[in-house]
Amino acid sequence: MSEFSHKSIMLEQCIDGLAIKPDGIYVDGTCGGAGHSREIAKHLTEGMLYGLDQDPDAVAVATERLSGLPAKVIQTNFRDAKYALKKEGIEKIDGVLLDLGVSSYQLDTAERGFSYNAEAYLDMRMSKEGPSAADLVNTLSLQEITDILREYGEEKFAYGIAKKIVAYRETQPITTTTQLSEIVNSAYPAAERRKSKNPSRKTFQALRIAVNDELGALKDALEDLFEMLNPGGRMCIITFHSLEDRMVKQYFKDLTISCTCPKELPICVCGGKAKGKLITKKPIEADTQEQEENRRSRSAKLRIIEKL
Repeated sequence: MSEFSHKSIMLEQCIDGLAIKPDGIYVDGTCGGAGHSREIAKHLTEGMLYGLDQDPDAVAVATERLSGLPAKVIQTNFRDAKYALKKEGIEKIDGVLLDLGVSSYQLDTAERGFSYNAEAYLDMRMSKEGPSAADLVNTLSLQEITDILREYGEEKFAYGIAKKIVAYRETQPITTTTQLSEIVNSAYPAAERRKSKNPSRKTFQALRIAVNDELGALKDALEDLFEMLNPGGRMCIITFHSLEDRMVKQYFKDLTISCTCPKELPICVCGGKAKGKLITKKPIEADTQEQEENRRSRSAKLRIIEKL
């Protein structure tokens, strides 16, 4: 296994945002290389950190890096956090961090099949279980592939790429990252190819999201983990693309709404109360220095909410 390196994005801002209590219970739902987890755990005395990750490689590395600290690593998808924590006797938590998307290690380890920059089996499974990206492109219908590329990649040439994929697999299966990248490139108009850094980026993102059901997992996790927060507990979410960010932004907004009565009613009759208050009215972004040192931080947005 290659070195599991992952620069923790907006580390200081996340630690400040969590407002850590030394005796609190905290969850890092995307433990990865344990960068954020280590820093959270260092702030605890009588408290405990639970680091979750579905990637067995990440779990092995994080367990080692958190040794000696008040922390425990559990292999699970964060969408199942409520059930995993219940097994540990944890019903309530004081803070949660989700650093979404794919880790540097997963991108840089060619054999994991996340990157279009290196030849490998077209895998993309964060958990190393279930159907791979290769399974999807070789079995889904033209319409299903089009929908995935359009919805999860916001790819304007989705139909043309899907047509090329379906035509190609009639002659031979699509099994490698380079095969798929070449197919995508061939579907792009020449003028667009010249403008794009790499035409494959959106397609690879879309397939990765589909393979790992990332948006479905995020929806489940947001609801369950916010419900588990104690009053005053905070949720910090780092997103990397517009689909995730829109979902988090809308969910946080809904939590801050008190009255849900129709606008035409002169007074509130629903008796509703806001469940949370925004700590960040606008998302926090990495500073210039961090963006220069870590290009993957350039698209990152941190949003924070506190439970009332």
